[in-house]
Amino acid sequence: MFSELTQMPQQIETRWFSAENWLGEKGQAGKVHNGRKGSPNFPLPNGEQKTLATYDGGSGCVRRIWMTINQRTPQTYRGLRIQFFWDGADQAAIDVPVGDFFGQGLGRQIQFESALQSNPEGRSFNCCIPMPFKKGMRIELINESGIDIEMVFYDVNITINDPVDDNTLYLHALWRREHETTLKQDYEFLPLTKGRGRFLGVNVGVISNTELYYRSWWGEGECKVYLDGDETLPTLCGTGTEDYIGTAWGQGQYDNLYQGCHLADGEHMQYNFYRWHIPDPIYFYKDIRVSMHQIGYASYETMNQFLADDREIPGTNPEEGILDLKDYVENGKGNIYEREKDDWSSCAYVYLDKPTNDFPDLIPVNERCSGLDIVEESKRMDT
Repeated sequence: MFSELTQMPQQIETRWFSAENWLGEKGQAGKVHNGRKGSPNFPLPNGEQKTLATYDGGSGCVRRIWMTINQRTPQTYRGLRIQFFWDGADQAAIDVPVGDFFGQGLGRQIQFESALQSNPEGRSFNCCIPMPFKKGMRIELINESGIDIEMVFYDVNITINDPVDDNTLYLHALWRREHETTLKQDYEFLPLTKGRGRFLGVNVGVISNTELYYRSWWGEGECKVYLDGDETLPTLCGTGTEDYIGTAWGQGQYDNLYQGCHLADGEHMQYNFYRWHIPDPIYFYKDIRVSMHQIGYASYETMNQFLADDREIPGTNPEEGILDLKDYVENGKGNIYEREKDDWSSCAYVYLDKPTNDFPDLIPVNERCSGLDIVEESKRMDT
């Protein structure tokens, strides 16, 4: 335990990037206003882009990122876009909404703490996922929110001259959203991705379709991981959505080091949860795909409500082998059923052996933000 803290490395140096030292230069920080907090933040009008950090002097590692903004709304969390480029590549390895990248899904900020991300009081972003590079890095922030952001505060803390080799992996992230999931079609956290690497984890947002399913449980789906040539059947398969994040019998609000559900809003049926594969690494050597069933559970009371309203649950045809609605009500039982038209979004994190990927482009801002206005926007905090 003490070796990392007490052993002096060879030639590794520390650099901080912020509005007080845009280039992270040695001996050049805090120059404005005679060093008396002259440049703690910067404005980012709608449509503009700002380089948060750039380095092209060789190897290193992004160790920590902290950020906050004064206009904290669903539109800004999803409308701000953060990009990471490794080793001079023209294509971003990470191109995702800011809120989701920092573990805050559905455009909402919730206090939580995990091994790699945190939001101490529900108004800031923290990330300490190690992000090594071999030749250099660049981090961009783009405002597509439609709102002029008055104040952006941030730190990007890196080390330089870190030792790297052919087994050093680059961090990649993919954000996806399906406004309406498809019946009997698994939601993909990570579509087929080729290369060598490690699946680090995922941050997930779910808005349950209460018009179709009332307040029935949406999370009976199993996580499936297809490894190194798996096609029809995966090598890894869990037993349920809440099981995947280490809880059971439904999903309340909690946060742990490696798994948590920091948003469990039963009023609006919104959930935001995460899982880090740190103690249980998932390695792959050719390719990987990660998905989740779209399956729910209807209690006896919910089934009775469907019958009383003369409605059917999609995916309950007896020929599909799920359940016969009337039969289960007559026997006083509940059971699982196939779901559709829920709203799922996710940010998946994966280490790859190359600085670029073949991920699909980030969807337009209106598609990222739509449907998030059911929750009252956060109030502007005066700073």
